[in-house]
Amino acid sequence: MAQPFLSMKNISKRYAGVQALDRVDFEVAYGEIHCLVGENGSGKSTLIKIISGAVQPDPGGIIEIDGERFHDYHSIDAIRKGIEVIYQDLSLFPNLSVAENIALSEILAAGDRFVNWRAVHEIARRAMARIGVRLPLDELVGEISIADQQLVAICRALTRDVRLVIMDEPTASLTHREVEALFGVVRDLQSKGIATLFVSHKLNEVFQIAERVTVLRDGRNIGCFPAQELNDRKLTELMTGKQLEYSHYVPVKLPEQPLLEVQHLSLRGNFRDITFQLHAGEILGITGLLGSGRTELALALFGVNPAQSGEIRINGRPARIRSVQDAVRLGIGYVPENRLTQGLVSQQSVSRNIVLTILERLINRLRLIDHRAVRDTVKRWIDQLSIRVPSPEAPVQTLSGGNQQRVVLAKWIAIQPRILILDGPTIGIDVAAKSAIHNIIRDLARRGLGIMMISDEIPEVYHNCNRVLVMHKGRIVAEFDTAHISEEDIQQCINQLS
Repeated sequence: MAQPFLSMKNISKRYAGVQALDRVDFEVAYGEIHCLVGENGSGKSTLIKIISGAVQPDPGGIIEIDGERFHDYHSIDAIRKGIEVIYQDLSLFPNLSVAENIALSEILAAGDRFVNWRAVHEIARRAMARIGVRLPLDELVGEISIADQQLVAICRALTRDVRLVIMDEPTASLTHREVEALFGVVRDLQSKGIATLFVSHKLNEVFQIAERVTVLRDGRNIGCFPAQELNDRKLTELMTGKQLEYSHYVPVKLPEQPLLEVQHLSLRGNFRDITFQLHAGEILGITGLLGSGRTELALALFGVNPAQSGEIRINGRPARIRSVQDAVRLGIGYVPENRLTQGLVSQQSVSRNIVLTILERLINRLRLIDHRAVRDTVKRWIDQLSIRVPSPEAPVQTLSGGNQQRVVLAKWIAIQPRILILDGPTIGIDVAAKSAIHNIIRDLARRGLGIMMISDEIPEVYHNCNRVLVMHKGRIVAEFDTAHISEEDIQQCINQLS
């Protein structure tokens, strides 16, 4: 076999009693599109950090890049060898402009004492042209959408003379069209001999772009497989070590009176003339391209950005929602799209995050927090949602993505809502954690909650919702009863909109 661009042998890494990687062999060929998959905690992030030089492996490992063996490998070596990493958290500067963020690496590499602003804009324009996008170059990165921030990070990686681009969950916030554009860039890079290491939890994307797939499980390399030899079920079994069953959600007999009625709801510049019903025990899916108004509708129903016109009824009674407090008082909970910045106080403990929404209920007669009640409440939700945590006092940022999402769910289920709005409930978590979250959501619906699930993953809404609404440009353009359609029917509708 031809010499690979990157070769790693016997790579191990141990952190304070945790074996993150255990004698892993891994390689990427010149110009190859290679996917790395595995559950949260499987060792993917540690392996990426070792490839980038940010973390050194334990003694005994061998790293060779472009035929050169490294005995003391650091980030500067990775940069000199043309390895660029786009991390999941993007690592952007929110107080700098789009153009400055894109051109930053090239400017620093040039070492000039003064900044040529015309050159900065030209570097940014060239990078954007490579993936066919247009971004507001003078806008601060902190003021643009998550999807656009993702594109900024991708553009920045493409400004240098790269040999290997590592993309960690690069499509999490991209539209279908932007994903296709990104895949076009990856294939263009391949035609120039540039390799891509693609890390994703979206298995459909893995099959769409990968030539080979490496599977990690519990810090070990389970194997490297040609993508055409795999399918969803086989890859899921390799990642988890068990077979996951995919069943369709069928609610029990729904009550005649809707739990939630929305009629002709509008908010200028966000959505208009939205009308639908939600029954107790129902899981209503809302999908569509990013920018379709899905999240804006959720924020209006939760009182963050109230609607300007239209009517909302809960259990047949008119409901006035002008604030988050109004929504919570009416029994509405909301799990936001970005759990780290909107759903959790990441540096605080699991315990404090869970009780954040119900502190007033945990105060004793002396108007002090009843710590025994807090402990009992936290224990109940940790047990009920099977949150894997070393201690309730552990910072929530130390948990895996799946367990962080369960903490967010616990926080809002604790208020005993009648209506629960879930915006991207499984973004960035692995297939096994997704399955567990889906089971929790179904169980909540069976207990009588009305649930709205917003997602751009068609398999997710198809399997877990009994009805699906498709939004486009702020309007509902289609409605599907999932008992009488196929997954492809929804996908075809979305494709026609793009």
